[in-house]
Amino acid sequence: MSLAPFSSSSSSLPLTFNIINPCKHNNNNIGVMGLFLSRNLACKFIYTFLFSNKVSKDLFPKQLENMMSLVSPRTGRHLQRYDKGCRQVVGCIPYRYKDNGTQDKELEVLVISAQKGHGMQFPKGGWETDESMEQAALRETVEEAGVVGSVESKLGKWYYKSKRQPIMHEGYMFPLLVKKELDNWPEMNTRKRRWMTVAEAKEICPYTWMKEALDELVRRQTHLHSKKDGDMSRL
Repeated sequence: MSLAPFSSSSSSLPLTFNIINPCKHNNNNIGVMGLFLSRNLACKFIYTFLFSNKVSKDLFPKQLENMMSLVSPRTGRHLQRYDKGCRQVVGCIPYRYKDNGTQDKELEVLVISAQKGHGMQFPKGGWETDESMEQAALRETVEEAGVVGSVESKLGKWYYKSKRQPIMHEGYMFPLLVKKELDNWPEMNTRKRRWMTVAEAKEICPYTWMKEALDELVRRQTHLHSKKDGDMSRL
C-alpha cells in the first residue's frame, strides 16, 4: 500500500489518498482496495486541519470526519507533562446557544460520560510535551466528545487530587464554542454525550473544580453579552 506523501508544513491539506494495494482474493483478478491509517498519520491530517490558520474551523470535510473512527485516543504517559510533581491536565467546556424562540438564547454545555464510575463531566486529559495547551484541550475534546470548534481564552487553573493515584493534578479549562458535532469520533463507543443547561450540568457533574470552571464561563458570557447590549444601546 502507498499513501500520498504528507508534510505538516504543506500549504494545503490533501483530502484524497493515492492507494495501491494489488491484493488478490481466491485467485480472482479482483483488486481489493484497503486503507489502514496509523493513529499518528491520521492525527497529522486531522489536527493539522484543525490548527491551520488557512482553514476555517466552521468546515470539517466529510473525508476527515470519516477518518475519526480510525484514530485511537492517545494512551500512555511517556509524553505527559508534570509541574513540581503535579500532572498537568487540560480540557474544554463545549458550549452553544440554543434558539428557544425568544430574543434571549439559552446557554447549553456538552457533557460526556466517564469511562469509569458514574456521573457526567467535561472532556479533559493529559497535556503532552509535543503540543500546546490549546492543542491538547482541543484534541481531548475531539477524542472524547466528538465536537469541533473554536478554543477561547483559558478559564483558569485548578488543583485537585487524583482518584486513582496519590498525586495532585493541575487542571486548566478552556471554553470551546462548538461549530460541528461529528458522527464519528475516537471514543464514540465508550462515552455518551449530552447537551444540557448550566444548572443541569452543575447538578450532574461530581467535580467541584469543573463546576467552578463552568461558573467562570457563565460570568464571562454574561459580561460579554452585557457589554454587547450596552454597545448596541449607544448606536
